[in-house]
Amino acid sequence: MTKDQIAKMIDHTLLAATATKAQILKICDEAKKYGFASVCVNPVWVPLAAKELQDCPSAVCTVIGFPLGAERSQTKAYAAKEAVLDGADEIDMVINIGAAKEGAFDLVQDDIRAVVQATKEGGDKMGKKALVKVIVETCYLTDQEIEAACLAAQKAGADFVKTSTGFGTPKDADGKALPNGAQVRHVALMRKTVGPKMGVKASGGIRDAAFAKELVEAGANRLGCSAGVTIVEGWGRS
Repeated sequence: MTKDQIAKMIDHTLLAATATKAQILKICDEAKKYGFASVCVNPVWVPLAAKELQDCPSAVCTVIGFPLGAERSQTKAYAAKEAVLDGADEIDMVINIGAAKEGAFDLVQDDIRAVVQATKEGGDKMGKKALVKVIVETCYLTDQEIEAACLAAQKAGADFVKTSTGFGTPKDADGKALPNGAQVRHVALMRKTVGPKMGVKASGGIRDAAFAKELVEAGANRLGCSAGVTIVEGWGRS
């Protein structure tokens, strides 16, 4: 895989609460330079990113129900549609994590479907097909729950399943912090669960080319990271 090919798999991401206009413009410029799949920004920055990337192949991605997934489905749906009308091409939504932990996957599926439908409505008005990626927040889920969440996303008509927000804070029984981002084994499990036709996005803690390569080999066909430039520049080095 070449540098250009890996760049086209990267959602160049800036979701910090402290992000400024200058920083958003910078990642848009980097997307133009490196040919990233998208820039991923908070909803407030979608109009600016859409304007900056209007003549660029890179898409505009934003997050909904982020990072907790604990908003009402109607709220998520409204926010998704408005984001598409503002210029977003891709929606990364967080599932109802509490419902998943309770085994209420009908609720998880309904929550996802509401966003998928709203995104379609927004896309129809804008004359485009907007993608929906479903963040299952693997750090909080068992393998069985990850599988069930992925199947719920698939049944609801989403385009991708995604590992993490990067903002999760899981702890063990002793209160010790646990990994909260992408893990190779989770990506492999998700790919096995959804099969070859649905997208799998790995995100959270992807800071170098070596780890990015492992995730791609495990089945990821999209990577969400703030270190996109570092990954592309380091791609192919021993």
